Amino acid sequence: MELLPVHTPEGFDALGLLKPLAAALAGEGPAVAPHVRPDQVFGRELPNDEIAAVISTSGSTGTPKQTMLSVDALAASAMGTAFALKAEGQWLLTLPVHYVAGFQVLVRSLYAGTQPWVMDTSAGFTPQAFTDAAAELTDRVRFTSLVPTQLHRLLADPSPETLRLLRRFDAILLGGAPAGASLRSLARSQDLKIVETYGMSETCGGCVYDGTPLDGVELRSVDGRLRIGGPVLADGYLDAPGLTEEKFVFNSGQRWFVTDDAGEVATDGSATVHGRLDDVIITGALKVSATRVSDVIQALPGVEQAMVLGIRSEEWGTAVAAAIVGDVDADVVRQAVHVELGAHAVPKAIVTLDALPLLPGGKPDRRTIHTLLERA
Repeated sequence: MELLPVHTPEGFDALGLLKPLAAALAGEGPAVAPHVRPDQVFGRELPNDEIAAVISTSGSTGTPKQTMLSVDALAASAMGTAFALKAEGQWLLTLPVHYVAGFQVLVRSLYAGTQPWVMDTSAGFTPQAFTDAAAELTDRVRFTSLVPTQLHRLLADPSPETLRLLRRFDAILLGGAPAGASLRSLARSQDLKIVETYGMSETCGGCVYDGTPLDGVELRSVDGRLRIGGPVLADGYLDAPGLTEEKFVFNSGQRWFVTDDAGEVATDGSATVHGRLDDVIITGALKVSATRVSDVIQALPGVEQAMVLGIRSEEWGTAVAAAIVGDVDADVVRQAVHVELGAHAVPKAIVTLDALPLLPGGKPDRRTIHTLLERA
């Protein structure tokens, strides 16, 4: 099976990927591999003829992996989304197509037989560009997929037209990173139809919507680590059989993807994701949940976003540190965390930023943020 790498730099016409993608899904053309790095190298031979796409993971915490997605897995994901949203419709593309969330907008559009509209990102993601693009949608049923940073920018100081068009969407899928309590509350106050999604490249994108797995998807918690099974699973990683064997395991005759996320699964199959396993910071021999500290900070007036990470410390081994976007006094932050979570959870380093550094797909760039906190 051949592979067709497609370079998708800034300004790439995403609709140009529809034709080769349609051919790949129909088994009439090579698998497509959208990528943004001009020097990215792909193995040319795939293990079987069922692979329709190779999508790189975000690489937010390490080297990106090249994930092989089959026709059946992509179809199961698209159909599962349609069932979960109770409709098929027209999609607005706001995310890069070399990441799975943006790529899936094209896949869902092809299966639904609808024409997606692509937002102009020549000046980056701006509320005006989003508003202009959303105004071009013509179908009665409309969807879009955003990361929390994008939604936050849209709601920071929205125009009446931006709010009108946001409310016009039948569903706004929100994923890629934790939304935070304050953003969820703000979205609800504006009557937006937000659907929080959980998933990754290895599951063809979001496979859990508002805590409920898509049709056919199962979740288990093994020693606190989430595992995902079902028809949306990738075939593994291109040219990485060892890593594939490590992350995709068989148990009781079923194949599972071993995530890096902590969580629990209720008896009805619904899931609660607590965050990445490496978000647990052990400081002074005590455990601190970075997600909980972040939630406390983001609930403070004036705070727009917060990311909490562990940094090296001679005194503590690892110290809690926070990068904050917004206007809030550091002492207020420390006091709030102390009251809610205890002295051991109080950030030892706090950096205020105009905006969180982002990866091209819109996720916070954890490595860059970590470097900034280490220097603080």
